[in-house]
Amino acid sequence: MNKKELRIKYKELRKTLSEEEIEEKSLAVANKLIHLPIWEKNYFHIFLPITEQKEIDTEFILHLLAGKDKEIIVSKSDFKTRKMTHFLLTDNTRIRKNEYNIPEPVDGLEVPSSKIEVVFVPLLAFDKNGHRVGYGKGFYDKFLSECKDDVLKIGLSFFEAEEEISDVFESDVRLDFCITPDEIYFFK
Repeated sequence: MNKKELRIKYKELRKTLSEEEIEEKSLAVANKLIHLPIWEKNYFHIFLPITEQKEIDTEFILHLLAGKDKEIIVSKSDFKTRKMTHFLLTDNTRIRKNEYNIPEPVDGLEVPSSKIEVVFVPLLAFDKNGHRVGYGKGFYDKFLSECKDDVLKIGLSFFEAEEEISDVFESDVRLDFCITPDEIYFFK
């Protein structure tokens, strides 16, 4: 399937999920993360979910990161430049939804992309080669290309891998791992 077809398919599949299923599957994904070889890292970037799009609830992962005393980074998106600015998440960070219902930090201590060691990547679908389909704006591909070469890219998905995404671009950044409620995919 191509990206357009996959976006339609997985947006429809997400619509069928109840709040209980989202919570249950999000917790299962967080529990799988414990088994990844990532815990010696310190700077973790995480997305805050767009609840209207029925994205994975990352609150469980936030608790896991906080419990392991990790530096947690969240971003603010500029839709004109398609750039993301990254901020340290602290007890004082104020979060506000933007016009697209994306929860974002209002302000805070800025963190350069080069400092980030692990990125949890939102997605609609992914394939067995580690390619992903997002919403199509290219924010994460641009952001990930600004990170160090050894940054770990971890997709989070409610659903299992597709066999192959047919229209992958050279600029598309591959994942290192993808976590679903039932499986951990390794792409290295």
